[in-house]
Amino acid sequence: MESNFTDLNGQRFLVRSWGDPDLPPLLMLHGFPEYGGAWRDLAPYLSTTFYCVAPDQRGYGQSWAPEGIGHYALSKLVTDMAALIDRLSHPVTVLGHDWGASVAYGLAMFRPELVSRLIIANGVHPAPFQRAMAAGGAQSEASQYINALRAPDAATHLAADNFAKLEKFFRFGMGTDWLSDAQMQDYRTEWARPGRLEAMLNWYRASPLVVAKPGEPRTDVPELPKDRLMVRCPHLLLWGRDDKALLPESTEGLEEFAPDLTRIDIPNADHWLHHQQPTAVAQAITDWIAR
Repeated sequence: MESNFTDLNGQRFLVRSWGDPDLPPLLMLHGFPEYGGAWRDLAPYLSTTFYCVAPDQRGYGQSWAPEGIGHYALSKLVTDMAALIDRLSHPVTVLGHDWGASVAYGLAMFRPELVSRLIIANGVHPAPFQRAMAAGGAQSEASQYINALRAPDAATHLAADNFAKLEKFFRFGMGTDWLSDAQMQDYRTEWARPGRLEAMLNWYRASPLVVAKPGEPRTDVPELPKDRLMVRCPHLLLWGRDDKALLPESTEGLEEFAPDLTRIDIPNADHWLHHQQPTAVAQAITDWIAR
């Protein structure tokens, strides 16, 4: 692995990479509460096929972390990664997990000329996800944590006692046998950088998605424009079915927006499938690419 700082739209970002720069690039986008180094379990298995590129996204790790919720609108997060893709031979294959999936979808939908293939690992397209969260059912209940993370005092709450509550959130209901004490300390180091936790939470606050209360469906959610949310490149969805935060219903109807969609379940995995089953995830990706 190599780590280098680079300038994206006039701001400083840390970018990690694995493999030969002459190989086709794979842009790897992490989610909450991770950072670019979280791909180190998976990237070595893909680095003989791809030049793996994994930034700390805006607000995370050692990258630029501006103050203010407005800096974390999806359009701005997509602009960062579009600038990074411009540094690579493109179009590129994009892999996104969790919040990184939102940016990956944004690139595929709004900058399709930059994306040759889209791979999502336990992440969600905004339209099916909003439908599920607005329904007041199981996904609405599972997503109540979003409101807690949007609270003004969330950073103070989660940072207390050396990030004990954020670690509990990280581990809640899912398998973290892969998370060693040394890795956990690496996460704490990244979370503790000045202003980072507040910035990470601003991704949730900037999102316009609405979470219904359980049993109280929301009917005031505007219909998202289907024509602007299409993924027209080949799309692979990898899924760990034991995910407690993102339920299968959050991807129901995805084919409406992604006509060239392949779904592959990863056995014995949950939200952290890229850590739990890196060989299976890598094999699924390389088999799909080779089809």
